[in-house]
Amino acid sequence: MKRLALFLLAPACLAWAADRPDLPPDAQVAQALRAHPLVRAAAAGVRAEEANRDRLEAGPHEFALRLATVRRQDRTVDQRYREQEIGIERAFRLPGKAARDAELGAAGVSQARYMLGDALHESGRQLLARWFEWQREAAAARDWQAQADILRAQHAAVLKKVGAGETAKLEALLSEAQLAQAEAQLAQAQTRRERAAVELRQHFPDIALPERVALLPPEAPADAPEARDRWRERILAENHELAVARSAAQRSRLEAGRLDAERLPDPTLGLTASRERDGQERLVGLQITIPLPGAARAASARAGGAEADAAAAREALALARAEAEARQTIDAAASSHTQWRRLADVAQRMEENARLLEKAWRLGEGQFAELQTARRQAIEARLAATQAQLDANEARYRLQLDAHELWNFSEEQNAADHLKPGPGKP
Repeated sequence: MKRLALFLLAPACLAWAADRPDLPPDAQVAQALRAHPLVRAAAAGVRAEEANRDRLEAGPHEFALRLATVRRQDRTVDQRYREQEIGIERAFRLPGKAARDAELGAAGVSQARYMLGDALHESGRQLLARWFEWQREAAAARDWQAQADILRAQHAAVLKKVGAGETAKLEALLSEAQLAQAEAQLAQAQTRRERAAVELRQHFPDIALPERVALLPPEAPADAPEARDRWRERILAENHELAVARSAAQRSRLEAGRLDAERLPDPTLGLTASRERDGQERLVGLQITIPLPGAARAASARAGGAEADAAAAREALALARAEAEARQTIDAAASSHTQWRRLADVAQRMEENARLLEKAWRLGEGQFAELQTARRQAIEARLAATQAQLDANEARYRLQLDAHELWNFSEEQNAADHLKPGPGKP
């Protein structure tokens, strides 16, 4: 219990990866995840299962004290007597039941610890998703700001040409309309950015948002068949949801075995001492009570077996879901990187085309309508490339998170292993 508390409270207890410029600082991530309601609820679940383990190890039976006093009237001699009886009794678990209860309690604690790991992992996924949601909106606002600045300078050049009589006023109207449209898009992007920031702070108040978005070139994930197999094996080996399902199946099997053992009831042993006829007679007795099993116990055993079968089926379903999710995560990391490279190349070409057309227009050799079309295409291409870049980075980090190479939860599992009772320990 003390080690679990230290794990939840010590700032440097988790072995986080090194800070990355496009992610929140690791110290903030550790603090934010520990404070997340999912993690706090799972930690409370561990404490509850530890108490349940102690209860199972102590057993369901307790000593019972029985006191009685009676008044006897002997009519043949017209005599009244006061008599007292005291007794103590307790049921005892049959051999093997205590060991089963200890295993069942340990299985419950193990499952709760896996659920704690799953809560940490799930809250990490939520943080990653909300962080990149904010980054997308911030990057879009930055791109629209850059485009608005370009169009503002372009509009100033148009006005200068109109004043010099080198072009028609229609071009000024078109340029002003395009600038106004860009400024409107900028205002909308800024609103979406603030909304995403509020949602991120609402769920993870310990995360401080930077002033600027750090856009890093996405790293290409290893896409060879051998590398994909290694990613898949690592993700499945570290999948907390699958571990929870497996521990739940193991716990259900133990519960079924315990219910089957309960078909043979526990006997109750008692010791009594009585004082009759005002102490003229003293009695000491030993008694044993053996309940006779009925249909309810057999039905409970059958229900436990059925629940164990259901848990095994849920385990198989969790394995299939984990394998499918692992493949999807690996595929998303590879495909998003390819998509980013294509869109980045398109954006570069469109921007170069717009630059050349603007140069020709300034020299009086191009049409302003063509420049406007090229500028609009360049804006759309740059926005798509930026979003694809962030999608590729998020997919790569999601792959690393599921494989426990980002915000590593291995220290949490080590702490849980230290909390497990050793052989022969309660």
